[in-house]
Amino acid sequence: MITSNGDPQEHTAHVDPLGALRVPDDPECDVYLTGTVFLDIIFTGLDTAPVRGTESWARGMGSSPGGIANMASALARLGLHTSLAAAFGDDHYGEYCWDALEQGEGIDLSRSRTVPGWHSPVTVSMAYEGERTMVSHGHEAPPPEGAVPECPPRARAAVAALTPGRREEWIAGAARAGARIFADVGWDETGRWDLAGLADLEYCEAFLPNAEEAMRYTRTDCPRTAARVLAERVPVAVVTLGAEGAYAVDGANGATAEVPAIAVEALDPTGAGDVFVAGFVTGTLAGWPLADRLAFAGLTAALSVQEFGGSLSAPGWAEVAAWWQYVQGSPEQDPAALRRYAFLEKLLPAPTRPWPLRRAVPTIGFGRSA
Repeated sequence: MITSNGDPQEHTAHVDPLGALRVPDDPECDVYLTGTVFLDIIFTGLDTAPVRGTESWARGMGSSPGGIANMASALARLGLHTSLAAAFGDDHYGEYCWDALEQGEGIDLSRSRTVPGWHSPVTVSMAYEGERTMVSHGHEAPPPEGAVPECPPRARAAVAALTPGRREEWIAGAARAGARIFADVGWDETGRWDLAGLADLEYCEAFLPNAEEAMRYTRTDCPRTAARVLAERVPVAVVTLGAEGAYAVDGANGATAEVPAIAVEALDPTGAGDVFVAGFVTGTLAGWPLADRLAFAGLTAALSVQEFGGSLSAPGWAEVAAWWQYVQGSPEQDPAALRRYAFLEKLLPAPTRPWPLRRAVPTIGFGRSA
């Protein structure tokens, strides 16, 4: 078990994907987001699901900030200046999460706050057979201490999770201030799956649901058809297809893109969707073609599922560079398939360590050890 060394450059490898676009009057951050931060405790090395009435021993464990922290960490590790507004408990869990995000990932927490007397939400995640089972506990942060800032910062982009039947005023405010809004959506517990109920969709530049969500909201039986229907409502619709990859439609010109998934040994899918969105946001802000954005998002998500945990597993440029060097020298790789990622050549730093890299695994209360 090793702990994070607190150096945000460990993953970014000093790569700035927006370096050529930066000017003196830039917004104060690249991406703004808000939500709930959980303390994630991840048990690994379980052969099967826990059985009722028995005790299961895990061969490994780790802990890290989770919830919205998964997305924030994924964005920061790709070199984007990330600002997070969230409530943190005034317990040791909250202190740990704050320090891990601010010092370990370089995330701006100036719009976050510590709520006196409020305990941190906690999720225990058990990973086995490529899947996960989670148990969570927490209470909503009390207003006004836990409220989202009325005026989000000026940002290039913002990432939002849409809630059926509810508007979030900050999304409209961010859009009016010039932020490009990227949104996903969770499972509709009401069962209505009413696309009109996603009121904030009108502010979104890109909407990124998974295949099942997209088909239910559009009343279609094909995810590609669903993407085309969604592209009538948003400029860009992206539908993730799981093991099949992802499909996107540009509503402005009707252009489509599809990339297959990268075959990897999936250990834990926690946070993979967040990493996919972060990769797509990065490519969009950098001005890449739609197919390149989609390929990069899929690549970063694939790299993340090879590690345990949410924010722990988010890859940075150091991990992407090590992967690229490895696959180019592997006789098992199809050269034609690799050409899909040739656009990365001009961005990637020289890898400093061979693939696979051993990721940092923060654990509360321990110092750094080899």
